[in-house]
Amino acid sequence: MTPLPPHLLFVGGASPLASSLDIVTAALTQARARGIRTHVTGRSEVLAATPAVTELADDVSPVDPDDPVLSEAWARQRLAAGDTFDLVLGLRDPVQLSVARCAAAAGAPGNTPEAVRRVRDKDACRAALAAAGFRQPRVGLCAGLREAEAFLAESYGPWVVKPRDGMGSVGVRKVTGPADLPRAVEELPTSEPFLVEEFVEGAEFSVEGVLLRDGPKVLAITAKEKLPPPYFVEIGHVLPAELPDSVRREVEDEVVRALTALDLRFGVFHAELWVTDAGIVLGEVHTRPGGDWLHLLLSHAIPGLELFGLLYDDVLGRDHVRDLTPTRAAAVAFLAPEPGRLVGVTGWERVLAHPAVLRAELGVVPGDVIAPVRNSGDRAGFVVVGAATPREARELAAEVTALLSFEVEPAAVAVAH
Repeated sequence: MTPLPPHLLFVGGASPLASSLDIVTAALTQARARGIRTHVTGRSEVLAATPAVTELADDVSPVDPDDPVLSEAWARQRLAAGDTFDLVLGLRDPVQLSVARCAAAAGAPGNTPEAVRRVRDKDACRAALAAAGFRQPRVGLCAGLREAEAFLAESYGPWVVKPRDGMGSVGVRKVTGPADLPRAVEELPTSEPFLVEEFVEGAEFSVEGVLLRDGPKVLAITAKEKLPPPYFVEIGHVLPAELPDSVRREVEDEVVRALTALDLRFGVFHAELWVTDAGIVLGEVHTRPGGDWLHLLLSHAIPGLELFGLLYDDVLGRDHVRDLTPTRAAAVAFLAPEPGRLVGVTGWERVLAHPAVLRAELGVVPGDVIAPVRNSGDRAGFVVVGAATPREARELAAEVTALLSFEVEPAAVAVAH
C-alpha cells in the first residue's frame, strides 16, 4: 500500500491584508513543493475573501480558528474519521491556542497549550521570564484607574499602559504620571484588565527564527525605529541589525535561553527586546512570524531561505542543513504623512520604478482623511527596499520615501468639508 503524503493542518489561513496573504501563500507553496497535503481552516467569510489561499490548499473547512474548543473538536472528528495531521501550523496570535490543542490531539509536534497561554498573556510571560532570572520591568495587572494609580505610586516611571493581549500597538501609550492615566485608560480597546509596566529605555530590536527539534534557531536580528511617544508605533525596520559581534551573540543567546525557559518547541518565533545600559531586557515573545513585512526582509537578506520549509523538513526528518547567515540586507519604511484631508500624492510612480524597491503599497487616496498615527493600522503605506548592507538599506529606505510628497489640507479645513 502506498503511504499517504504528509498532511499539514493550517489553522486560520490568512487575513485579507497583503502581508498576511503573502506569508501564508509562501507557507502553502513551500508545503506543496515538498509534496505535503494542506488543509486550511478559517471563518467562512475570511476564506471567501482570500481565494489566493484557498486555491492553494488541498482542502478547506469553515471552522472558527480563534475558538480552541471548536477547533480541537473539529480536528478530533477528522482524526476519528481516519484523517491524520503530521504538522499543525498557524501564523496569527489569536489562533495559537487552537494550533496547540489540534497538534496535541493529532500527536503532531507543537507547543503545549500551557506554554501558548503563558506567552499570550503579557504579564504571565513577564512573570515567567523574571522567575527564570531574566531582566524584566515591573508590571501590574490593573482592573481600573484606581489600581493603575496605585501601581504608579509604588513603581518607577515613566510607564506604559497596554492591553493584556493585543497587537499592532493598539491601546499602547506612554504615561509620565497620574495625570496621563485617564486618557491612556480611555484609549484601551476593551474594558478588560490591562497592564501598566515600567518603561524600558534602550535601543529596540526583535529576533526572528524557527523552533526546530534541536532547539531555537536564530535567523536574524532586526533593528526597529518608532515614532516619538506617547504612542509606540513602529515606523521602520532594518534587517539584519548593525550590532557588534559580541552584542549580537549576547542577544541571540539570551533569546534562545528565554525560548527554552518558556518551553516553546515548535513554529516560527518573533521575540522583542531592548539593549539597555544594564543589559538585555526581553519584551514580548510570539510563536508566529513578525509582522510589518519582516518575512520579506528576511527572505531577501538570506537568499534561498524557505522559512516554513525549514520547519517542514525538520519535522519530516529531511535534510535542511545550509548556511542561514544573512548575506544581504533589507529595510521597510512606513509612511506617516501629516494628519488632514489628503489632496494628492506625487512621486509614487518614481518609488515603484526604483530598482531597490522590493515591494511598496500606498494605503490612502485623495479625499481620505489621514488620522494621527496611534497604531499600526493608521500608517498610510510602506516601502521595502533591498541592499548589500544594513546601512545601505536604511539610507535607501530614507532616499526612496523622500521621493514622495503628500499634499494635505490642514485639519481645520478638512473638518469644515
